[in-house]
Amino acid sequence: MAQLVLVLLTVAALLVIMRRETGALAATIVTGVAGLVGWLIGAPLLGTVLLIGAGALAACGLPAFRRRWLTPRLFSLFQHIAPKISDTERTALDAGSVGWDGELFTGRPDWSRLMAQRFDGVNEVEQAFIDHQCNIAAGMCNAWEIARERADLPPELWDYLKREGFFGMIIPKEYGGLGFSAKAQSLVLQKLAVNETLMVTVGVPNSLGPGELLLKYGTQQQKDYYLPRLADGREIPCFGLTGPRAGSDATALPDTGVVCKQVVDGREVLGLRLNFEKRWITLAPIATVIGLAFRMFDPDGLLSDTEDLGITCALIPRQTPGIEIGRRHHPIGSPFMNGPIKGTDVFVPIDTIIGGPEMAGQGWRMLVECLSVGRCITLPSGATGTARYALGWTGGFARLRRQFNLPVAEMEGVQEPLARMTALTYIAQSTVLQTANMIDHGERPAVPSAILKSQLTEFQRRILADAMDVHGGKAVTLGPRNYLGIGYSANPVAITVEGANIMTRNLMIFGQGAIRCHPYVLDELAAKDANDVQAFDKAFFAHAGLIFGNAARALTQGLGIGKAATPFDEVAAPYARDVARLSAGFGLCADAAMATLGSRLKSREMLSARLGDVLSNLYLTSMVLKQWHESDNVEGEAALLHYSCRFLLYRAEQAFAELFDNFPNRALARMLARVIMPLGRRWHQPTDDLTREIAQAISRPTMLREKLLDNTWDHQGSDQRDNPLARYNALLEDYPRAEPLYRRIDKAHGKGEIGADALHPEQRLEAAYEAGLINEEDAIFMRNFEARVLEMLTVDDFAFDAFALHRDKVVQHDIA
Repeated sequence: MAQLVLVLLTVAALLVIMRRETGALAATIVTGVAGLVGWLIGAPLLGTVLLIGAGALAACGLPAFRRRWLTPRLFSLFQHIAPKISDTERTALDAGSVGWDGELFTGRPDWSRLMAQRFDGVNEVEQAFIDHQCNIAAGMCNAWEIARERADLPPELWDYLKREGFFGMIIPKEYGGLGFSAKAQSLVLQKLAVNETLMVTVGVPNSLGPGELLLKYGTQQQKDYYLPRLADGREIPCFGLTGPRAGSDATALPDTGVVCKQVVDGREVLGLRLNFEKRWITLAPIATVIGLAFRMFDPDGLLSDTEDLGITCALIPRQTPGIEIGRRHHPIGSPFMNGPIKGTDVFVPIDTIIGGPEMAGQGWRMLVECLSVGRCITLPSGATGTARYALGWTGGFARLRRQFNLPVAEMEGVQEPLARMTALTYIAQSTVLQTANMIDHGERPAVPSAILKSQLTEFQRRILADAMDVHGGKAVTLGPRNYLGIGYSANPVAITVEGANIMTRNLMIFGQGAIRCHPYVLDELAAKDANDVQAFDKAFFAHAGLIFGNAARALTQGLGIGKAATPFDEVAAPYARDVARLSAGFGLCADAAMATLGSRLKSREMLSARLGDVLSNLYLTSMVLKQWHESDNVEGEAALLHYSCRFLLYRAEQAFAELFDNFPNRALARMLARVIMPLGRRWHQPTDDLTREIAQAISRPTMLREKLLDNTWDHQGSDQRDNPLARYNALLEDYPRAEPLYRRIDKAHGKGEIGADALHPEQRLEAAYEAGLINEEDAIFMRNFEARVLEMLTVDDFAFDAFALHRDKVVQHDIA
């Protein structure tokens, strides 16, 4: 019995040491003392084993010993198996900053670091712009007119966007821009997402256009000239990066710029001769200035001693001779301006390089450093805004659409997608706003930008599919009344652009994060490149301590021992503790994958994707918890928090399970599963009770619905296009009065108190009034209410030949 107690006490002490990562010395002392105690209590075999263990710990863990024999051997092995990092990969790894994503890689996330960046909302000027200018812009849109009749925004809307500075949100006020925060940009795009074409038109110049490149890298002359013109819309920019053979692999540019001299207006000018072909360039058909990425060469040494200078970015006026521009692509579902650009022997002066000749060859660095911010905002904000509108429309429709004498919102088959839509919208908005808040606090999140782009656009796809299912025939029949169908068909654009989701999930999230966010891997690689054994020893054994620490934390927390501290209330704290638990498991699995697969991990994309899924779900959960902590919570929001966190943590554990099932080293996979989930999976899909509660809340005029739809275009101005969200909100406000009248009339019809031939709601209403079942006031109310409901349920129809672009090709069927 004494021996068992000694073993248990030793293991417990070692687990405490491992959890706290206090180092090999403490572990050596504990094991050595335990060995001596073993001898003293008459257990020489156990004591000897423990003393041998103490000796091994000292030899391998104490710097004075290990550096003599172990570190040089490990360093030699590491030099052979460590993955080679290309220059482009290193540039991407060096770009941006590491924040909460890095904390999740440690396995011991410090919540105080996240909470220090408090979300304080937007300022009064920004909120006024969102409330006023954004409402006016949204009110000029009708999806059918823009997509099918104009294939463009109305000219008055273009004029308004330019006049009010929508294209200059990121440009500082001293250059005539709005100088908005990242949070304000996100909320603007969320509101404008009522129309996909409008959102993209405003979003792209503020994220992927030349504006940000000029702000960070442009010469003062370039800034002084272009920024005011971009801010007020005199210049419309586009940026040419992708082409026929360079899509997701944007570094594979075949476009060239060769340094040369040419006589211009009687004088010799040093410049570039450009040959390029670009595709999928947003705003290209109407752009007045083109940002261009190309591979720069200097074969004659006119600028430097290097022939291949690398990727470079330049800013070129549209009217430059040799440029072919103006044709359009047809993006699926959304006619936003997008098209090809081609240039043949285009000569431009050398000072068209963004930042001047000194920035030649720095284009890839410029792009990856700026892309992370734009990718955190534009598409994630558009996806979130789309989700909020789809949720508002669908909740309203589900309450008003009646089948089998009850609203379809009361049917559990409809409640399931309604609740899912609500949770995904809640998660998306929490994540995009909290990440924008990080940007406003000085971070340039690289890995989170990949998480947001892929995860939130996938949420958008799921939400739109659910919305289409609930709307049924209302949404599959296109026309001016269909507020959903065109946006649904445009969703693949968001999935594909700015790094296709397949590539982002499989290669970027974990592939970049494993090196960029890990506390020690970059230091180990730097030591390898510098051939610095001492630096390697320091980084490697700190890394080893992290591995043992994560193993101890994952195991003990999985057993419910030693819960992680959190700053949250009792509602959110259990989820935060599990984020910490799974973070330890994630860190352990990440190290196991890197150690056993080495450079082969790059090609094991499905494993990398599952590790990325774990990281993504932990990041999303963290953002939801922070948003809950910092916002004014409303009635019903606790249920939504529970649903959202359980959904995300279930997905995280599912990714772990799939990782264990497919990990190449089967013995290691089984060990990892037992350490990380010693009691099995903890989380399950959200319960039916939560589903019913949330579906009821989003389909009624509740505080929760109001909060989720805050800062959307929900006001119907007299001079604005039809606003279906405002119509649904008004009908839901009246629904509490209509609901008992529906029940009374339907009950009377079922009992035969109303004639069986009263089949239409309007007929039943009049029969009930005539039978004295409802009074005149209620009858007047219900006539008006039912007419408004029918208007929302009505779909469009057209002339027989309305859809033909060429009327002479219409087949006139001979119908007898």
